[in-house]
Amino acid sequence: MHRRTLLTGAGALAVAPAVVPAARAQGAKTKIVFWHAMGGANGDQINRITQQFNASQNTVELQSIFKGSYPDTMNAGIAAWRAGQAPHIVQVFDVGTGSMLAAGPAVKQAWQLVKDTGVKIDFGAYIPSVKAYYSLADGRLPSMPFNSSTPVMWYNKDAFEAAGLDPEKPPATWQEVVSMARTLKDKWASKSQDRMAVTTSWFTWIQLENFSAEHNLPFASEDDGYKGLGAVLEINNAGQVKQMQRLLDMAKEGTFKYGGRDALPDPLFFTDKAAISFGSSAGRGDIVRNAKFKFGVAELPYDPTIIKAPNNTIVGGASLWTMTAPHRTEAEYKAVAEFYRFLGTPEQDALWAENTGYVPVTFAGFKFAEKGGYYTKNPGADMASKSLVRGHLTVNSKGLRLGRLPEIRNIIYEEIEKALQGQQNAKQAMDNAVKRGNVVLRGFQRSVQG
Repeated sequence: MHRRTLLTGAGALAVAPAVVPAARAQGAKTKIVFWHAMGGANGDQINRITQQFNASQNTVELQSIFKGSYPDTMNAGIAAWRAGQAPHIVQVFDVGTGSMLAAGPAVKQAWQLVKDTGVKIDFGAYIPSVKAYYSLADGRLPSMPFNSSTPVMWYNKDAFEAAGLDPEKPPATWQEVVSMARTLKDKWASKSQDRMAVTTSWFTWIQLENFSAEHNLPFASEDDGYKGLGAVLEINNAGQVKQMQRLLDMAKEGTFKYGGRDALPDPLFFTDKAAISFGSSAGRGDIVRNAKFKFGVAELPYDPTIIKAPNNTIVGGASLWTMTAPHRTEAEYKAVAEFYRFLGTPEQDALWAENTGYVPVTFAGFKFAEKGGYYTKNPGADMASKSLVRGHLTVNSKGLRLGRLPEIRNIIYEEIEKALQGQQNAKQAMDNAVKRGNVVLRGFQRSVQG
């Protein structure tokens, strides 16, 4: 890997202020800095974790700093590294994984950190689908899984009842989604101009990336990019085109409404405008706080004409990357490893999940929450964890390892939006997305290989 590859995508960023702690005085605590992208209630949980970690021992002092959105946080970390002043830890969103792997000497990978420091962290304790997403081809972890979510299907039980549907039997297949959506449109959505039967947040993540994973369809060659930088997109195959055409047909008949990109459609569900909404499991907190109706949650539906039983969904969220800097000491790296060990304890993993809506990333964390009665008191809160371990983990359901994936997602959005406007069909949209996306992949490959 070339050192200059870390600069790819960083743009002309201002030099970050110095963040490297002064050398540790004799008897003083080792200070480490953690840059994160968690605002609001999730940011409060970061503060709680920081305080509890600092109180749990007397050799390390952790300082956590909010740096804005996921892209802002990653770019700030890149700028700081360029200035020789990188924080010790940066939270990087899932689609930034490929770019961080190309960062070369800018990061100390998690497996190497554990080896160098001797701090005992059991990587085998992490849920396979979570671990697989962030793993190298040989199974080693370059970053530490932290806040993980996965797509689920939220549904309005009151709307189901009003439409004469069983509120305890959400659709399990896409054929059932289509059928129930027609009933919901006629008997519930038609009562108000603002209502719709079905919508989706995170269109590309859920309706393409996760649809491909659960149906064991390749999103890209080279095992979805895990085997090398030469991957090409394969989302114009029959299975993905069928799903896109299904949604286009539903939009045409008025049973599906496109609400915008990424999380923009989320409020359509908890404001009682959508009977069924596909979204992130991490949206549970907003739904609990805002919904004035009974709601349910289920695993993503599947198409039995493509696969007899669905595989696991894939994770979203972020992981933690250890960054390097001139004169960084062994004590500082060991302090980072100790913090990772603390995060992975069953109690902390469970507390984070219970207070944020993210899933426990370890088996022990899930069991800790289960034993404490959290899932009994909050029915459906375990749906995301179940979705991540269902079926079989395959090369097509590990996740994606593609450089500049955020840019590729935007290209897919553009082509799907053209199709929704009647400018092209599903096959044309996917063909165009593949053609344009492959140009991005080749650009990334050149930036890495020189």
